[in-house]
Amino acid sequence: MTDLEYLNHAEALLRRVEQACDRINDESDADVDNQRVGGMITLTFANRSQIVINLQKPLQEVWMAARAGGYHYRFDGLRWLDTKSQGEFFADLKRHASEQAGMPLDFSS
Repeated sequence: MTDLEYLNHAEALLRRVEQACDRINDESDADVDNQRVGGMITLTFANRSQIVINLQKPLQEVWMAARAGGYHYRFDGLRWLDTKSQGEFFADLKRHASEQAGMPLDFSS
């Protein structure tokens, strides 16, 4: 994958996270603050726990840091998959964010 292709896919992932947070806040009682600075989004929950998602351009990866640990994802042409467990990014984000928010959150579009 070229650097430009990586950036296009990675930026689409970040936009999708931002849009999902806006939708979650509009449709539920969840209070998920999302702040984006460059290639990094910080999600802050009502209990002040955080999930940080950031681009690792040299490695062509997206990293997620949650209370449960750190995860590295690579794009396989269709999905972002964890380099160790092969878990899918949005499924993992849903699980970790739901745990940290104390309520079910859905990040699918």
